[in-house]
Amino acid sequence: MSAISRNKGFTLLEVLIAVVLLGILTAALYGSYFTVLRARERSAEGMEARRELGNTLDLLRREIGSALYKSTDKKLKFVVEDRDSFGRPASNLELTTLAPPSTLSTAQKESGTIDVQYRMVEQENQRLLLTRKEQDVLLDTTTTVPAYPQMERISSFLVECSSDGGTTWVKSWDTTLNGKLPKLVRITVQVEEEGALVAFTVYTAPRVGGT
Repeated sequence: MSAISRNKGFTLLEVLIAVVLLGILTAALYGSYFTVLRARERSAEGMEARRELGNTLDLLRREIGSALYKSTDKKLKFVVEDRDSFGRPASNLELTTLAPPSTLSTAQKESGTIDVQYRMVEQENQRLLLTRKEQDVLLDTTTTVPAYPQMERISSFLVECSSDGGTTWVKSWDTTLNGKLPKLVRITVQVEEEGALVAFTVYTAPRVGGT
């Protein structure tokens, strides 16, 4: 009878051990779940940042490739200003380029020629934002057009120009002074990935041109 009585239930020590083991298992599963969740969030942010970067570089390549300039038309320009923010390159870029027809509204008149401005804006905690503003050159230029965020996750933005096809590079260009478009443009965008700065560079050349 005594042996049967001892097997009827658990001792307090056994219950405590089971509770402790259950707590350890729950904490491990809880930590693993949130670790996986944070990894998925970082992966999604990284994919979004790469998509944003790819779209920005592709847009710049197309706009510079379609840049317009004529020495007799003061509305047409290509200007690169050498700037820095918190010790990092933050070029200003303004150019006149061809624009594809808009599909948003057929009622609005368009000339197909726009002035585009890229600027780096300083934010809190030394964060930078690349903004873009475009305005039709030949139509209404009296209306103030706001600048919109083009790329948020950016550490530096550098635009360099070459007049000899890539042998010599300069960080400033002005068609008012140079009298022509650069033969080649190099754009370097630096972003932060997993705590490290990574640079992406593309080359493009104005193909429409002008005199």
